[in-house]
Amino acid sequence: MTLSLKNPAPVFSGATDGNGTIALESLRGKNVVLFFYPKDNTSGCTVESCGFRDALPDFTACNTVIVGVSKDSVKSHDKFKKDHDLNFPLLSDGEGLACDAYGVIKEKSMYGKKYLGIERSTFLVDANGILQQIWQPVTIAGHVAAVLQAAQALHNSAQAA
Repeated sequence: MTLSLKNPAPVFSGATDGNGTIALESLRGKNVVLFFYPKDNTSGCTVESCGFRDALPDFTACNTVIVGVSKDSVKSHDKFKKDHDLNFPLLSDGEGLACDAYGVIKEKSMYGKKYLGIERSTFLVDANGILQQIWQPVTIAGHVAAVLQAAQALHNSAQAA
């Protein structure tokens, strides 16, 4: 499935850390950074998540919420959040419904073995649920700053309208 900018973002819903739930519809009125990552408590995923954690006040200032998504369990997310003081929800997508809707499951290779896994990807959805930007695949270095810059520009254009 190929997503197109300026079209409605695929809806998602599911369990989050701390036994909560989250759905795209419940976030209307705010911009949403939806970032998909392969696995809790791995080096790259930790660096990326901590980058979003550290920048959360700047995202909040431009009416933007952050949601991390992986196929890890709620229990794993709870530990990941606690270990790294993460301050945003983590969606547990064990069945891969959100991953499929956003097209982030890709063939990967490790030690010569091929498997299907989450390609690190980020999506910026505006306050009306419209997909505004896609980063796929993501290079971690400088990524949070690029997403923040896009979120700030989106917020500023909404303020000017």
